[in-house]
Amino acid sequence: MFAPLEIFVGLRYLRARRRNAFVSFISLISMLGIGVGVAALIVVLSVMNGFEGELRSRLLSLSAHATVSGADGTLADWREIVETARRMPGVTGVAPYIQLDGMLANGPALSGVRVRGVDPRQEMRVSEVTGHMLEGDLGTLEPGRRRIIIGRVLSLLLGVGVGDDVELLIPRGEALADGIQPRLHRFAVSGVFEIGIQEADSVLALVNLQDAAALAGFNDRVTGVRLRFADVFAAPAGVELFAQGLDREVVTSDWTRENATYFRAIRIEKTMMTLILFLIVAVAAFNIVATLVMVVTDKRTDIAILRTVGLAPRRVVGVFMTQGIVIGWLGTAFGLALGIGLALNIETIMPRLEALFGFQVMPSDVYYITRIPSDMQISDVVTIGMVAFILTILATIYPSLRAARTEPAEALRYE
Repeated sequence: MFAPLEIFVGLRYLRARRRNAFVSFISLISMLGIGVGVAALIVVLSVMNGFEGELRSRLLSLSAHATVSGADGTLADWREIVETARRMPGVTGVAPYIQLDGMLANGPALSGVRVRGVDPRQEMRVSEVTGHMLEGDLGTLEPGRRRIIIGRVLSLLLGVGVGDDVELLIPRGEALADGIQPRLHRFAVSGVFEIGIQEADSVLALVNLQDAAALAGFNDRVTGVRLRFADVFAAPAGVELFAQGLDREVVTSDWTRENATYFRAIRIEKTMMTLILFLIVAVAAFNIVATLVMVVTDKRTDIAILRTVGLAPRRVVGVFMTQGIVIGWLGTAFGLALGIGLALNIETIMPRLEALFGFQVMPSDVYYITRIPSDMQISDVVTIGMVAFILTILATIYPSLRAARTEPAEALRYE
């Protein structure tokens, strides 16, 4: 025997005997329930983090981390702003841009489009479009050549490919007596890209900066300047700091504000999935309560004898809390080990399961993302483990207090 006594007795009660095998079975089920709940939480949150990272990566493939534009929608002294931004610590790329809304037409096929005028050499410093080109190259956007690069979905909607001509309608023109005459220009498709985001692949089109300026009548002005930071999460504070250092009024934006809807949806899904999966842990914790209540009922005589020989009520509490804590600790440890193993290897496990059962979770003809990404974060693992363990500790309080209130004379009356 070893001290303290309550730990020794509590561990003895965990051992299965023929007369309390059912209680031991319930204890095992409780432990497995906690483990499964913890593992499911780790895997689901890791997958949600992976999807969030994948979405952020795809959104930023064609979008800069931050933008600075004029208060009236244009910047006349953009070259000075570009040079100032390049000298700012943490900024890795700066590029001017012009943004227009219009329509692309190919015969009877018509689709709305957001035209972005870019300088090909500077654009590569703020976006990753070159890595997502299916056909053509960003360098084909030479000034005055009237060439355009469009998304894959947009090319399918219009039925065009590289080498085909499209008509670009811009709702800017001379005022006439009966309205506005839109400007109509013919462009040659010189490239097709695919980002994997519906909004980009079906709406966005890239043209040379000088061609966009001619379409908009901007002369030597641009819509704004796009910035890329070494740390993407530093962009919101960085662009505000940069704007405060300018001697003119500008409008700033960053990727968190421009794509707030996407990330808000993911956060809501993560929150709801966490709450739902924590119910598994809660049910397992409730099973611990039921298990310990049955143990207390079964061990009333033992408790009475221990109280008779001088065991204090607080030490009786310790006996049953030891039993519940060990169940919770083992279940949590099992869940953490299982969850971490699955989260770190899910990108390997899922293809094998798909091949084994002959199905695909995310078919390429339906989803842009065909694999299940995983990004396990230590903070999530620690939080899940702590909450699960705390729930199991709380589950031991009521049965332990009930055991401590056992009256020796009453329990031994019919023995």
